[in-house]
Amino acid sequence: MRVDGIEVAYDRVGQGPPLVLAHGATADARLFRPQAEDLSDEFTVVAWDEPGAGRSSDVPTAFTLADYARCLAAVIEDVDLGPAHVLGVSWGGTVVLELYRHHAGLVRTLLLVDTYAGWKGSLPAAEVRSRAEGAERMLAVPAEAFAPTMPGLFAGQPPAEAVRLLSVMSADTRPRSMRTELTVMVEADLRDLLPKIEVPTLLLWGELDARSPVEPVAHQFLGAIPQATLVVLPGVGHLTNLEAPEPFNRTVREFCRAHS
Repeated sequence: MRVDGIEVAYDRVGQGPPLVLAHGATADARLFRPQAEDLSDEFTVVAWDEPGAGRSSDVPTAFTLADYARCLAAVIEDVDLGPAHVLGVSWGGTVVLELYRHHAGLVRTLLLVDTYAGWKGSLPAAEVRSRAEGAERMLAVPAEAFAPTMPGLFAGQPPAEAVRLLSVMSADTRPRSMRTELTVMVEADLRDLLPKIEVPTLLLWGELDARSPVEPVAHQFLGAIPQATLVVLPGVGHLTNLEAPEPFNRTVREFCRAHS
C-alpha cells in the first residue's frame, strides 16, 4: 500500500480479531515469524515492514515519530477489520504509543514489549548519550562494512534460528533509514501520554532485559498506565518473542482472547 507516496509492505495471515505487530530497530516483519505461525489460528496476524525497513520505501530525512504512526494507522485501516490489538517490540512499542496518541480509535488493546517511552522518556541522560554515540560510530563505517548490531538482545545462548534470522535482517538494514529512526528515538519522550491511555495494556518483559530493564522502565509504565498488567518472563532478555516464543505467544494469546 502507499501512504503519502511511501510504499508500506505488510504480511497478513490467519482469521479472527486483528493482531498488528510492530518490530524494533534493524528488523522487519520477519521478526515475528514465530508469532505468525502460532497465533494465526485464532487471530488475523499482521506484521509490517516499517518505512525504511524490509520491503517498504526509504524514509525522508525529516520523517517524524508521528509519520511512522500515521503509516501504521494506514495499515490497520487497510486490513479493515476494526480496532486492533497492537503490539510493539522495543522501538516498535514507541511507534505504537504514538499511534495511540493520534489514532486511539484504531486500537483495541496495547501490548508493549521490552519497550520505551522513547529513549529520553525511559533512560537516564547518560545512557541516551552513550547509545547515540554508539549509533553514530556504527553508522560512520563504510557502506561495505556496515553491519548493525544491538548489544544485549538475549539473556542466554540465543536459539540458532534466531541468530540466523537477525543476521539476515541486519544485512538488509539501510544506514540512512536507520539514522532517521535513531534520531527520532533519541529525542522521543512519551511519558505525558501514559496516564491518558484508556485501553487494556499488557506489559510483557524479559526478566533479564539489559536494554530496557524491568526496573525502572517496565515499572514506569505499570505505575503510569491506568489499565496496565505486567508479565515478566523469567530468564529472558530483550527479544522475548524470539528467545522464549512459547510463553510469549501463550501470554499474548490469553490477553488478546480476554479482550476480543
